[in-house]
Amino acid sequence: MKAIQCVEWGLPERLALVDLDLPEPGARDVRVRVEAAGVNFPDALIVQKKYQVQPPLPFIPGTEVAGTIDAVGAEVKHLKSGDRVAAIVGTGGFAQFVCAPSTLVAPLPDGIASDTAAAFTLTYATSHHALFDRGSLKAGETLAVLGAGGGVGLAAVELGKIAGATVIAAASSDEKLAAAREHGADVSINYGRVELRDALKEATGGRGVDVIYDPVGGRYAESALRSLAWRGRLLVVGFADGQIPQLPANLLLIKGTSAVGVFWGEFARREPRENARMLGELFAWLAQGKLKPHVSRAYPLRETPQALEALLERRAVGKLVINPWS
Repeated sequence: MKAIQCVEWGLPERLALVDLDLPEPGARDVRVRVEAAGVNFPDALIVQKKYQVQPPLPFIPGTEVAGTIDAVGAEVKHLKSGDRVAAIVGTGGFAQFVCAPSTLVAPLPDGIASDTAAAFTLTYATSHHALFDRGSLKAGETLAVLGAGGGVGLAAVELGKIAGATVIAAASSDEKLAAAREHGADVSINYGRVELRDALKEATGGRGVDVIYDPVGGRYAESALRSLAWRGRLLVVGFADGQIPQLPANLLLIKGTSAVGVFWGEFARREPRENARMLGELFAWLAQGKLKPHVSRAYPLRETPQALEALLERRAVGKLVINPWS
């Protein structure tokens, strides 16, 4: 099979297109013929040795895939060859075949295209876990989504509307904000042109925001924290801005607010039954048309480095995918 391999730590331009033997599934795994692989921010970090998980070299990056099962481990009973599935693999996704733990594989509803499915699981599961489990978002509350034009951001906008919240989308360009409005955002803020804290204060009539979804971090995190209402929750999702912020703890005390960590991958590993229930709900909403993943571009396998560079440079709107057979 053909695959993209990380043979040395560094920027995506160092990744290599290689030919490898097919992987063999373990007893509790399935092997998937990959039709599409989602491109996610952790994929760009892991090849630079900047992610929480650091696999030994060489390895194949790529966190999530969609495709068709072509081999099943001896202990797997609920899946079979020929099933169309989405899977979380951690690494290995930027290849024509990958093995995945059967507990992290979900059958696809009829009519869901592989590109859509590959752009769905990680972003929507992260945002669902963040908003409903960690953030306890309720109908009638106000949700502000930073990085609202990216994959997890657009997912958070849609899920916030399903929750019955008023959704404020904040992003760095008018193009990204237009996408957020198309996905249901009620208010939009371009924090490339205005100060985030002032804009959130104006948007909430001075009350503050109940829940802030922050996959950006860096220079925006403290402004976000200062913008929370009484009992507000800041959801720490990631650090796309490049810097891990140092938040003043006294700000949490003054308004009884919380800064809450969000790590969906670890949740899925530690609480597989709850994760399976959540994925079932998400895929049902997808099949019903309540969720509409935004795939802005598909790249052939050989152009995986360019896709990751677009993500690092924050040029992507919505999700990018890799098509391993093109």
